[in-house]
Amino acid sequence: METNDLLNLRKFLIPEIVYGKGALRLAGRHAKNLGASRVLVVTDPGVQKAGWASEVEASLRASEIPFVTFNGVTPNPKDDEVMAGADVCQNAGCDLIVAVGGGSPMDCAKGIGIVMGNHKNIREFEGVDEVLYPGPPLIFIPTTAGASADVSQFAIITDTLRHVKIAIISKMVIPDIALVDPQTTVTMSPELTAATGMDALCHAFESFVSTAASPLTDMAALSAVRLIADNLIPACQQPENMAYRDPMMMASLMAGLAFSNASLGLVHAMAHSLGGAFDLSHGECNAILLEEAVRFNFDAAVDKYVQLAYALGLRCDGAPVSSYASTLSGRLASLRRQLGITKRLRDMGVSLADIPRLAGYAFNDPCLATNPRKATHDDIENLYQRIYE
Repeated sequence: METNDLLNLRKFLIPEIVYGKGALRLAGRHAKNLGASRVLVVTDPGVQKAGWASEVEASLRASEIPFVTFNGVTPNPKDDEVMAGADVCQNAGCDLIVAVGGGSPMDCAKGIGIVMGNHKNIREFEGVDEVLYPGPPLIFIPTTAGASADVSQFAIITDTLRHVKIAIISKMVIPDIALVDPQTTVTMSPELTAATGMDALCHAFESFVSTAASPLTDMAALSAVRLIADNLIPACQQPENMAYRDPMMMASLMAGLAFSNASLGLVHAMAHSLGGAFDLSHGECNAILLEEAVRFNFDAAVDKYVQLAYALGLRCDGAPVSSYASTLSGRLASLRRQLGITKRLRDMGVSLADIPRLAGYAFNDPCLATNPRKATHDDIENLYQRIYE
């Protein structure tokens, strides 16, 4: 086979997916099918308060499967939280992990699984294909419509020594089963709905223009953008209306399938740096970065950005292509403001003196490898400066 043929090959990895109302109540059945003798349930206090963790625990009891619950997870899960969870898992003799929650519990659960299978500190697995051995089986139950950790081969963990998020990218962290229940998202606040929805939109945008994109990821990404364009704002306005919650959960799923297999780009590289250094909302970081990244990348992927513009509902027929970048970026900025995401870096506690360090971490983030346009350290500094005030 020619070298060029090898470079054009693509693979598409996904877990078993069960989608629909009531899917979370199947946790016990699937844990039993996988031969679990004791389960570690990974969640957080917010998900427990909403009642979703207790429903999963009830399902495990009904299947007569013992479990222990670890809820020591904070937003932007930390390396020490992963290691604490792994200690609980090891000491309790758990041989299967169930994660119920948003991106933080799910990423923490992935980290726990990595540590259980490889017996090293989670910080040692940063990068692509650095996880040598599989951990216990994973059953993931997402309760937000945005992170998509339930279907992805990414785990994002905060390195508390360097104050940066590390990306662990490996097929070893793809869950065995994703129980995707859109009903769980009705307890999300409008603010969380907005932030996670913009995260999903960034997943779709970045995977669609990624240099590793394929027809399969393109179909999923465009589907996600269309669903988000029609449903994100109404979902924020009517939180309990499943007519909007259901398509937003499907959008998150589609965007997850896309970015897990095509990877991401400049937005996520910069957001990981920001979130790790200042413990900021990942979705909000993505939201304020996306419009500037579109301007930066546009000329490197004109045809694809035009397709994204149409998927968002923009009609630029007759307008010069040179105006599309401004039109699309403006539409994203308008959406962000409608969702109430208006802070700039200055408002988030970032100083101008922090920007060179942030740019350095972003420049070395593995997500940057598939960005459609090569970005230098100076380019990234300039982009941070554009969203400072």
